[in-house]
Amino acid sequence: MVRAGLTTERLVRAAAELADEVGFEQVTVSALARRFGVKVASLYSHLKNSQDLRTRIALLALEELADRAADALAGRAGKDALTALANVYRDYAREHPGRYTAARLPLDPETAAASAGVRQARMTRALLRGYDLAEPDQTHAVRLLGSVFHGYVSLEAAGGFSHSAPGSDESWARILDALDSLLRTWPAPGAGHPHP
Repeated sequence: MVRAGLTTERLVRAAAELADEVGFEQVTVSALARRFGVKVASLYSHLKNSQDLRTRIALLALEELADRAADALAGRAGKDALTALANVYRDYAREHPGRYTAARLPLDPETAAASAGVRQARMTRALLRGYDLAEPDQTHAVRLLGSVFHGYVSLEAAGGFSHSAPGSDESWARILDALDSLLRTWPAPGAGHPHP
């Protein structure tokens, strides 16, 4: 109950833990105050409101993901790097479901530009240079990877793959094989699309 121990960083870390326990949508300044056994008003010297708190959790999650990605990608290239990056997202989502949800929070352009999301994008682009993808195909591939990683992780977290064989780990490995193959043989612009 010692309020002197409250700092913005401590509050955000506690809120991130709360998000993992009860879901990101349930995290509010009031819920955080209850966790610390203090009045809501005592947190407003550290936080503006619940939206500020949620944004700070998102920034923490983006930072953690970027740090993990940097560690996982060090010294890797090609399919090895692709698999490492994909597993960072999947493992983080499993370990920190609330934080993973927070990392998807839409941020205003200025906040997004200053976030670790920029570092993640740079690492993804560096990985894709190993596949000899130039712009605009590199941007298309960044979006593809984000869609596949997030889509799979979200469906898996919701139990979407738990009712049938083969297991989701086997599907994940095959999907990463397919992504690697696709990135190595990226289609030329307009390939397969009839012109009007």
